Parts: sequence; C-alpha cells; structure tokens
Amino acid sequence: MSSSSPDASCNAFRFSEARALIGDLQRPNQAIYWVDFLCSILVGHVFLHGIFLLPWFYGFTPQVWAGMGVCYVLTLILYMRALMFIHELVHLPEKGFTAFRVAWNALCGIFFFVPSFLYYPHVDHHRRKHYGTEHDGEYLPLSNRGPWLIAVFIGQALILPLLAIFRFAVISPLCWVVPRLRPIVHRHLSTMVVDPFYERPDASPKVMRIVLLQEALCFAWCVWFLIRGGILRDQWLDPFWLIAYAVGVGILVLNEVRTLGAHRWTNDGGEMSFSEQLLDSVNYPKHAWASELWGPIGTRYHALHHLFPRLPYHNLGKAHRRLTEGLPADSIYHQTSAESLVSEIAALWARAREARGRKAVSADASESTNVVAST
Repeated sequence: MSSSSPDASCNAFRFSEARALIGDLQRPNQAIYWVDFLCSILVGHVFLHGIFLLPWFYGFTPQVWAGMGVCYVLTLILYMRALMFIHELVHLPEKGFTAFRVAWNALCGIFFFVPSFLYYPHVDHHRRKHYGTEHDGEYLPLSNRGPWLIAVFIGQALILPLLAIFRFAVISPLCWVVPRLRPIVHRHLSTMVVDPFYERPDASPKVMRIVLLQEALCFAWCVWFLIRGGILRDQWLDPFWLIAYAVGVGILVLNEVRTLGAHRWTNDGGEMSFSEQLLDSVNYPKHAWASELWGPIGTRYHALHHLFPRLPYHNLGKAHRRLTEGLPADSIYHQTSAESLVSEIAALWARAREARGRKAVSADASESTNVVAST
C-alpha cells in the first residue's frame, strides 16, 4: 500500500457515532427521484435533438455552430446526471422502486446501451474484504502504475461507444444462437468496470432473465439506430451517428475524470482496513454548483457514500454537514474532503509519476546488481 495516503494514525473511526448523527436521513424520497430523473433525461433529449435540428433548419452559420455547442454541453450535463441514477438503482430497496427501475432502463439505460444489469456487480466495490482487490472491478492501482495508465483510462472513451454497439448488436445474438458462449460473455463482457480483467460472478436464474430481456431491448434499439438513417432519410451515413458518438465520448470522458477523483487509488492489491478504505475515498463539499455538474447524484460525496452506501443521494449534502459538525476534530472523516477535483487529480498524477520514478530507480539498481554479479 502506498505511503502517500493520508495519515491513518489518528483515532479510529467511530461508526456508531456517525450513524447516530444521520440516522433519520436513510429513507429515499421517491418524488425527488422521479422529478430529477425525468427532467434530466427528457430535457437532455430536447438538447440532443437541438444539436441535430439546428443546422437542418438554419444551415451552418456561426450562430448555429454556437447554438450547437451550447446544446452539446447541456446535453452532456443532463445525460450525465440521468445516467448516474444507475448507481442509485444498485443501492435502492428492491421493493417500492420497480417502476422507477423500469422507467430508467426504458428512457435511459437501453438508449445508451448501459442497461442496469451491467452495474449489478457494483456491490463488490462496497464489500470490505473486496475493496481495492482483484475482486473489485471498480478499482485500479492508479497511484502506483505511472501516468500512462491514467492516460489510457481516459483515452478508452474513444472506443467504448463502438464496443457497446458491438456487444449488443453482435455478441448478444451470438449468445442466443450459441448458448455455450454465455458463461464467457457473462464473466468478461457484461459489466461496467474500471478493471478490464475483472471476472463477474455467476448470476442467479432471476438475474439472467433480466439480462436476456435487457439484452433483447438493447439489440432492438441497436438495429433501429443503425438503419434509421437509410429508412428516414435514405442516407447511408446517418449524421445522427456522428452526434451520438460525440455525445457518448463526451459523457465517458466526463465520467472518467469524475472517477479519477472519486478515490486516491493508493492500494496495490492487498486487503485494506475500513479506515484505509475510507481515507482512500474522497468528498468534494466545496464549490457545490460546479461540483454537482461533474459529480451529480451524490457522486461528489464518494467517501460518505462508502460509509453509508444506502443513504439516498438527495440527503448526502445534509449528512456531510452533520458529520463535519458533529464528529470530533480527530476523526479521520475530516481527511476525506478535498479542495477540488483538479487538485485531487493533480495529486494523483504526481503520485503516479513518483511511482514511475521509483520503479525506474529500482530497475537501474537491479541491473547494476546483475552486472556486478556477472563480473
């Protein structure tokens, strides 16, 4: 484990003390979920079509380009917000939110080729014995591998939209025709992960029924997406493809930058204590309006979320204020807050560069030892 993590020598975190401060904030408010999600996704759809329709009606004038740019930015912000509800779906109670889950998939998950079944293994990220280990698909030792891994992590946004289409347009029907492919696809090609080598556990029959249904819907939408230009406008190159790709890449880059700031990524394989896990996660309580744009639906309070995973997103800000005011000054919770996303990513980059330097020195020393031994 990296020695660059915050000081863990202070008093151990008192979980019961924190729970007492926020115990009345555990109940999710369905009205907030519905209004927030529906406004985000529906208005996002409006701005997406604004990108497409503005030049259709008014040509490519400088004013239209500016309008398209504004629509593009607003589309990214609103779609990012709508998409991040997939994180809430994993933590919401099973009963009482069935309609919301169906609506999210129908209006957002299927539309973006990210049906909710892809995110079911997120619970492993919250298992204390799994966090930061090979069993955690949402963790990489980014602080210990050099800056190249951070660059690759962001750069993958350029190919992920194409891989998503391939997954549902080609791989899904192959699994229907050749069932023996299903276990391989389920383990390696059916999860939204940070670690590309993560293997998803086998699913129950109930989960597999959901997987098959959502796969079929994604396949149907994918077919329409690929042929709509030829049917509606008799064009072999549908301009909507280019817009959809640009929006998809933009959302992915924004989410990957957000993810870089969610943790300090200091673990390098071994099991971490709860205090170490908490210190490895980050809250961004400052600059609320700006932080909510890149870290919507409570994701800017990631350390608090790891502390209380079932705390609904709309209560995280209030819970953080209570904990900040109510916990003793030596509580490690206070060390989870960062000044800004930019400063935290800069610190991550610096740790990665230091790790690369240490490995280079170690390699040189090893080579020198081998030379001496050979002489």
